[in-house]
Amino acid sequence: MEKVNACDLDYRHGDSGPKYLFRGPTLDWGIIRFLPGETLGVHFHEEVEETFYFTRGSGTFTVNGVEYDITPGDAFRVEPGETHDVLNSGDEPLDGVFIKDRYLPDDKATPETEK
Repeated sequence: MEKVNACDLDYRHGDSGPKYLFRGPTLDWGIIRFLPGETLGVHFHEEVEETFYFTRGSGTFTVNGVEYDITPGDAFRVEPGETHDVLNSGDEPLDGVFIKDRYLPDDKATPETEK
C-alpha cells in the first residue's frame, strides 16, 4: 500500500504541468494542470495507453489531427501510436487526471522523432 497527498507534491513547471502521484511499478497516474494558452505538446506512445479525465476548465484535445472540445467531466482514452495534444483555450486553469498504463517512462515520442 502506498499513500500520497497531492498537496505535498509539485507540478513539473511550478504552477502547471503534470504532478505524478504514483510512478510504477505497473502504471503512472497523477493530475495535470494547463494554464491559459498552455499546451501538452503533440506526442505519442509506442506501447502505453493513456487516459485523461478533465475536472475544470476548457480547451481542445487533439487526437491524430482531429480536435475535440474539452469540458469538465470529459474523458479521453488514447491508444498506443495515436498522436495527442491538449490546449487550454480558456481563461482559467484546465485541470485533469491522467493514467498511463503500462509503466514505461521512456515510451514517449514526437512525430518528428518517429522512425
